[in-house]
Amino acid sequence: MEAGPERSRAISDLWNRTLTQVPTTFGRIVYLASLRDANSGRYEHFGLAQVYSPEEADRAIRESHVEVFAEWLDYPLAQQRRDLEGYLLALEEDKGTVLRTWVALSPYRNLIPTDANAAQTALFVSDLELILEMMRSEASSSGPNQGA
Repeated sequence: MEAGPERSRAISDLWNRTLTQVPTTFGRIVYLASLRDANSGRYEHFGLAQVYSPEEADRAIRESHVEVFAEWLDYPLAQQRRDLEGYLLALEEDKGTVLRTWVALSPYRNLIPTDANAAQTALFVSDLELILEMMRSEASSSGPNQGA
């Protein structure tokens, strides 16, 4: 069994069964990053590992994470913002609370693929921080109980 076709099938399965169900690119980044073990850096997905192997699952998720991350970085800032707003709307948590927490703790830094280069990392952080600041500024100017 060749690694190439297996990897392609694992990636196809990941996309067809899971990632296409996530409505935003940012949401896909969050989902894929959540599959990465914080201690080992390996991506783990029980279903994929059962059908293929833990190594193929790791490789498929890793490649998909890099791909989705690069896709989001290629968006113009306005599209990044719309995509992020779509992600935030789907959360159960209050948007203002999320914005305050993200500004205070920067959890979005954990969303960066380990294979991202320094330029991609810097661009992601700067774009996201700019968008967050715009959202917080607009929310705080819209009223005392509506802002972040």
